[in-house]
Amino acid sequence: MLGGGALRLLAILDLSARRWVANSLGPQVVEELSHVLDVKAQPRAAEDGAGPHRFTLKTPKGTRDYGPSQMAIRADVLNKIISVFKRHGAETIDTPIFELKEVLTGKYGEDSKLIYDLADQGGEILSLRYDLTVPFARYLAMNKISNIKRYHIAKVYRRDNPAMMRGRYREFYQCDFDIAGHYDPMIPDVECIRVVSEILTSLQLGDFLIKVNHRQLLDGIFEACGVPSDKFRTVCSSVDKLDKSPWEEVRNEMVNEKGLSPEVADQIGEYVCLSGKIELVERLLQEEMLVGMSRSAHDGLEAMKLFLKYCALYGLQDQVSFDLSLARGLDYYTGVIYEAVLLNDTKTEQGETGGVGSIAGGGRYDNLVGMFDPKHKNVPCVGVSIGVERVFSVLEARLLNSRAKVRTTEVEVFVASAQKNLLEHRMQLCKELWDANIKAEHSYKRNPKLLAQLQYCEDMGIPLAAILGESELARGIVKLRKVVTRQEIEVERENVAQAVRDLLTETNEQR
Repeated sequence: MLGGGALRLLAILDLSARRWVANSLGPQVVEELSHVLDVKAQPRAAEDGAGPHRFTLKTPKGTRDYGPSQMAIRADVLNKIISVFKRHGAETIDTPIFELKEVLTGKYGEDSKLIYDLADQGGEILSLRYDLTVPFARYLAMNKISNIKRYHIAKVYRRDNPAMMRGRYREFYQCDFDIAGHYDPMIPDVECIRVVSEILTSLQLGDFLIKVNHRQLLDGIFEACGVPSDKFRTVCSSVDKLDKSPWEEVRNEMVNEKGLSPEVADQIGEYVCLSGKIELVERLLQEEMLVGMSRSAHDGLEAMKLFLKYCALYGLQDQVSFDLSLARGLDYYTGVIYEAVLLNDTKTEQGETGGVGSIAGGGRYDNLVGMFDPKHKNVPCVGVSIGVERVFSVLEARLLNSRAKVRTTEVEVFVASAQKNLLEHRMQLCKELWDANIKAEHSYKRNPKLLAQLQYCEDMGIPLAAILGESELARGIVKLRKVVTRQEIEVERENVAQAVRDLLTETNEQR
């Protein structure tokens, strides 16, 4: 058993040290130690009952802080994602982090138990948003919007049992792209797949596969196999576990927990374990037992046939797989559903190896807006959510393994002084550079040492230094120094801003 000193040490370890602990002791031991630390961190009164509370500084359970290097990675990822969204004509919105509880209730199936409820404030019963899709549907109904292509990047909250070593948090970002409106079948749906493909390609995460299926087809399979209609959703939630659990475990849940007969479960298993391309769709369309018993199965297969045809037109045929095990347990899906997974042996920041699981997911939800509209007017919607937290973890781990340094600022030039008493000259030059829209900074010490200023440039990855000296000022010039090569050139004082721009352009072209 670790003592209090060892526990306190574990609490302040950096990420690399925590990973070493996890590899040495195993994730289960680390989870138990984390629980002990949570207990020890609870505020407690002094022994005499009158003193101030003593506590250990920590983030709330299931959350974490992000330092400058991690935030730099996140900003770069989000900029690339947003550029793809804008390329496809999306505009952005924002909604409150909490909603009326009744807005969220009943929209997430068995996951509804994970919604964070808030205390009564002024007569309103509120809950923290669980995702960005239900608030989007409420926004459409409330503002009577019948068509929009939007993206939304914001935090959501899950009252889940956090597993920090596996990257599962209670507070995390979602990154959504949705198309709402009445359009011809599968045209918006396949564009969502194209958006996922462009994003994952731009992030250079490695090989990926986008699994696709159709909720109508799943319902048709359940119908043809003899599942009662009132059990479609709960059986669907069992099928949704096939990406993490073997068929035998899922079958056992269907029979022993969901009440299906073994024969019905076995029939379902003959279908949900299949995957392939458009040839599989063609084959299933010939199965009289399936399409003859269920109109829903027939319609779902025809929809998938058209969807895969459009995928080929967008050059996605090698990245997309028709996978009947894909279910996506959320209740609001009505049509095509999809999920992207990484295939390479990537290691996440939490130490996971192998296939790192789902990196994006979504689908069609045509009835959700109508749940909020007073006249139950439906606005068909389809969308996708990028799993940016998993992306962040993969990229942070990759950077840590490569030992590369991340730039945490975008400063382009550092104004330095070579002698004492040149503070006001530095400030004047900074003002001119800022006026010229150049990112610049200088030391907040009146008389900093030149070596310390240049070392700061190297540490922060600042490409240029503008050096002021008494002799240079007397001659009306400034020395511009390339920090990496240490090459210096002299430029006239009034031309510094343009010379900085030219050197920055030259440096960028050489990369």
